[in-house]
Amino acid sequence: MTKNTSRVQQGNAPLQKAPRRGFRVATLAAAFSLFALYVAWHEAHGPGAPRNDELPILQARADDASQPANAAPAATAAASDLVKRGEYLARAGDCVACHTADKARPFAGGLAINTPVGTIVTPNITPDPDTGIGQWSDADFLRAMHEGIGKGGARLYPAFPYVEYTKVTDQDVLAIRAYLKTLTPIHYAPPRNSLTFPFNLRWLMVFWNLFNFTEGRFVPDPKQSAEWNRGAYLIEGLAHCEECHTPRNFMQGLKSSSRFSGAVQAGWHAFNITPDKNSGVGNWHDDELVSYLSSGAAPGRANAAGPMAEVVTDSTQYLAREDLGSIVKYLRAVPPISGGEARARDQWGNPANDVAALRGTAINAVNGAQLFVANCATCHNWTGEGVGASAPGAYPSLIHNTAVGASDANNLALVILHGVNRTTKRADVLMPAFGSQLTDDQVAALTNYVTRQFGNPRSAVTVEQVAKLRSQQ
Repeated sequence: MTKNTSRVQQGNAPLQKAPRRGFRVATLAAAFSLFALYVAWHEAHGPGAPRNDELPILQARADDASQPANAAPAATAAASDLVKRGEYLARAGDCVACHTADKARPFAGGLAINTPVGTIVTPNITPDPDTGIGQWSDADFLRAMHEGIGKGGARLYPAFPYVEYTKVTDQDVLAIRAYLKTLTPIHYAPPRNSLTFPFNLRWLMVFWNLFNFTEGRFVPDPKQSAEWNRGAYLIEGLAHCEECHTPRNFMQGLKSSSRFSGAVQAGWHAFNITPDKNSGVGNWHDDELVSYLSSGAAPGRANAAGPMAEVVTDSTQYLAREDLGSIVKYLRAVPPISGGEARARDQWGNPANDVAALRGTAINAVNGAQLFVANCATCHNWTGEGVGASAPGAYPSLIHNTAVGASDANNLALVILHGVNRTTKRADVLMPAFGSQLTDDQVAALTNYVTRQFGNPRSAVTVEQVAKLRSQQ
């Protein structure tokens, strides 16, 4: 019995030591867990802690320099791809156009937008923490884009096109956010808005939204092709084409019954882009529309100037050909709207021979033909047929030109006043401004000569209209 007892006791000895060993392992595990929690807390709240509105994927990208070359290559590539996509989408949305007043301060805002109720000044959207959106969370950014509500709950004015941006997916909005975070922070506080009462009360936008805004993401139409849906997503969303090409109702909301039928913005006529053959672009070929969007020029049709030249320079020239094709596909399918024109804008004009008649003739008054020969013929030829044919750097023909054949001469007068400055991958196009050299009556005479000879003879401007156009810029 004694031996057996001894054996049992000896056999049980290891069982008595096992709980002690488990206790030590548990203690070490708990200590390690506490240490890991401390490290995590220190990383989150220490001196080099990231802002709580930064995406982890972007933080990984920012920390690349301090990591070994073989550390998390997938995360690095994903961050890079996200930023590249965001840059592309920001260009599709033409964000830089409105948020840049001084090209030395891109995206820092300060651009004054004149509206019927006062002046709205665009904000700084660089990642500066004090004057920009550096302290915005992703939720703040999504809410602004989708609901028109800024950080802190302030209602945004529809000069910021959240009416269209609401259709953009969360994924694409956050890609834009990722790109904006990579911009150089610029410490600049733009001037305040200057709006008349009661429009300076932001909370009133609640009532405007009731009649003019429907929040919600784009829903593809299963009856349409993938190409059409992509075009719809771009045009109705980021590209926000309706903001310029759709007329406004009395509340300054978009008139949905007249989508893309044309509108006037700061004096410039954004033309009808529905498939109507006379008033719109129904007689344009698909490749001409793509050429216009990618280069600003469609020989024999149109040459982008004013705000549209800026759109081409800053935005549409960077779009992939597949996306441009999708935009054209969608525009072809919108309902055509007639503006009453009996003849397409690009089907007017004949070459001039006035230079012969002017030789040896004494001019005692403001004369449009003389002004044209003196100021325009060097580039556009005295016949009006242009120089350089359809080459990228050509001086365009004034015959078969939509600006000259339009039913109103506003755009032509504005081009004479302010010139053209359009930079694309194909060419730098520069027409000097004559506003400082020609008086209002000279600009009116020159405009009316060009429309009468090379364009729509029923289109004309008065001296008073030129003065108003000059003041609007």
